[in-house]
Amino acid sequence: MLYAILGLIVGLIAGFFASRYFFKKQLQKNPPINEKMIRAMYMEMGRKPSEAQIKRIMASVKSQYK
Repeated sequence: MLYAILGLIVGLIAGFFASRYFFKKQLQKNPPINEKMIRAMYMEMGRKPSEAQIKRIMASVKSQYK
């Protein structure tokens, strides 16, 4: 009985870290926002974004997932 409980606890901890790793990897590969979305948001606000602004926003988004 003790081995079953110990195995369950170890499995939960290992599963948590494995799922966290795969989730971060997936977010880095497929970010939830891209440059086209940033341009569209700026256009909705009535502004024309520069490439420097877009690159700065993309860098800040990518830094959040590391």
